[in-house]
Amino acid sequence: MLDLRYIRGNPEVVRKAIADKGESADLDRLLSLDEELRALIVSADELKQERNLESERIAELKKGGKDASEPIAHMREVSGRIKEYDERIGSLRTEIASLELTIPNVPHESVPVGRDESDNVVVREWGEPRKPCAEPLPHWEIGEKLGIINLPAATKIAGSGFICFVGTGALLERALIRFMIDVHTKEHGYTEISAPFLANRTSMTGTGQLPKLENDMYRCDEDDLFLIPTAEVPITNFHRDEILQSAKLPVRYVGYTPCFRREAGSYGKDTRGLIRVHQFDKVEMVNFVEPETSYDALELLTSNAEDILQRLGLPYKVKTLCTGDLSFAAAKYYDIDA
Repeated sequence: MLDLRYIRGNPEVVRKAIADKGESADLDRLLSLDEELRALIVSADELKQERNLESERIAELKKGGKDASEPIAHMREVSGRIKEYDERIGSLRTEIASLELTIPNVPHESVPVGRDESDNVVVREWGEPRKPCAEPLPHWEIGEKLGIINLPAATKIAGSGFICFVGTGALLERALIRFMIDVHTKEHGYTEISAPFLANRTSMTGTGQLPKLENDMYRCDEDDLFLIPTAEVPITNFHRDEILQSAKLPVRYVGYTPCFRREAGSYGKDTRGLIRVHQFDKVEMVNFVEPETSYDALELLTSNAEDILQRLGLPYKVKTLCTGDLSFAAAKYYDIDA
């Protein structure tokens, strides 16, 4: 979430970010309520100071045996106004906090402005893709012929959008997870975290999934816990509400989790096989760094991911996502398409 002071000081930058990302946040109302709140706080503080002075005056009058009825009546009036101000201040803070969560992160200046994935920009490529045969089979048919995936069984167990890996398919999945974590921990300087697969509402809000994407999440109603959509959620929240000393930075974590997404807004789009499924595995890298080095850390993260693909011999393209394809919380994002 953007700091309100930043929003207040850079309204046009934020307004452009909202437009470039295709969001519909009401920035004008946020700024208006913020202005009202700050004015009310000043007025309430002045009244509280007046009440304190009046209380001292009343005490002096009573001590001298004099009539204090007039200042007592005035203090009651002031106290009533203070109560009204405090109630309005509380209401304003609640609405402002809700509006702040609708303001997206500001894209980095290097991010191309565009509407959707068609405007993403390829920044580099590695390897030469092999030419397919004349009539290549879709990946789900190949997987079924090899006996390494069983989609009908997964559908029978949980419904569409789930996968059963079988035999060497399950072995391959497990081996890839271990391979990635071993490379990142032993060679790239990461510490492994085995994190919970459930997260509370505060954690989900802290990484930008809530409130915008709540309909895409699996939620356990009784406990108000969410099945995590990515390992990024628990790992990023590992140090929530802490202050990390700069001398101890960077801190680099890597972790494997299954990930769960309802994909509520993706009906009919790439729904066959292993694309846009409701449960998938992910090895996630997270770097905690000083703000001034955050974009250097992004380049490092990307190179660490590219190293995995290069070792596996998988040709790929690195794309910079345009503003319209950028996530709500991201300032810059690379996709690596193998």
